Amino acid sequence: MKTNVAVFFGGRSVEHEISVISALQAINAFDKEKYNIIPVYISKQGRWYTGDNLLDIRNYRDLKKVVENAEEVFMRPEYGDYNLYKVNIGMFSKRNPVVAELHVVVPVLHGTNGEDGIFEGVLETIGIPFAGCNTLSSANGMDKITMKMILKESGVPVVDYVWFTDHEWLSSKDDIINKIENKLGYPVIVKPANLGSSVGIGKASDRRELIAKIDNAEKFSQRIIVEHMIEQLKEINCSVLGDADEHQSSVCEEPIKTGDFLSYEDKYMGGSKTTAGMQASDKRIPADLPVEMSERIQKMAGETFRVLSCHGVSRVDVMVDEKDNSIYVNEINTIPGSLSFYLWEASGISFSQLMDKLVQLALKRKRAIDRKTFTYDQNIFSLGGGVKGAKGSKGAKF
Repeated sequence: MKTNVAVFFGGRSVEHEISVISALQAINAFDKEKYNIIPVYISKQGRWYTGDNLLDIRNYRDLKKVVENAEEVFMRPEYGDYNLYKVNIGMFSKRNPVVAELHVVVPVLHGTNGEDGIFEGVLETIGIPFAGCNTLSSANGMDKITMKMILKESGVPVVDYVWFTDHEWLSSKDDIINKIENKLGYPVIVKPANLGSSVGIGKASDRRELIAKIDNAEKFSQRIIVEHMIEQLKEINCSVLGDADEHQSSVCEEPIKTGDFLSYEDKYMGGSKTTAGMQASDKRIPADLPVEMSERIQKMAGETFRVLSCHGVSRVDVMVDEKDNSIYVNEINTIPGSLSFYLWEASGISFSQLMDKLVQLALKRKRAIDRKTFTYDQNIFSLGGGVKGAKGSKGAKF
């Protein structure tokens, strides 16, 4: 019997289109002899759709039309119900409301509302096996501030930074500027805390530019991070596959940037086709690095993956300061563009094998979770006298 795999993509994110590209690449890589693939597209309004028309990237030129020609669907937030249901079923209709019974979900959602733990929380509520990081590791990996706190505490090197909220920026702008200038100096990099794909990121070389870049970043996120900028910078990426306890690192790549840092255009609009995703960006694979440095980066990527309790496939982006060859973790992408398949192909694992490994990892994690205890058979309400009022025996005093 074939395994029914639902690939979710799109979503309420500024990286919506990139998610579509990555997902269609993944869908095409699946071994159709082993898997039935059900595409589930999440519109920019957050509604779910399925249908064969979603498999042709040309249809996404008209997003209104693509959903009009698809079937709107949903899943019930009930533990153990793995069915994908049709939305439009009449009261007296004899149509089967179930589109498919899903066995595994593969989220290919980039950015907010998909890669940040929100969607993963829905899947964990339902209890369905799914590929990739769980709610906690997705949230920690997506938020650049929380991620750097955890890595720094765990001994993984990160550059110095200052973080604050959009409210703090509006109410205490001078204090924040002084803190940045005293701790970091110039130049700095300003980033929204919870976006990927270089959206909202900018370099500031003086106070005027700093204000402008923060004003831009706070349009995208409630939390902003400002980091010390490495001027003699070499950016290197490395993918990690597996789980926190057992994983492997890919070969390293060096993406080719056109400015001080990798822009959205560098990542997704390189090469000859804008529909080719991360694989189309200009890069060197393997990166032109000494063997010892490559091994350090691979080990650091694996440790980042482990410390954040990641699962499935991720990509860890590091920064090399060519002034002294210091290496710092920049960020982790828990659902990387194109699922980093090109790095695994260069490491001896085909795209089809990668997708097979992700499904097997999802099923393995589900078996491990099911062995844990989540509830006790004892019902305290049936004990009599065990509960002394809604506030307990002494009330709810703190």
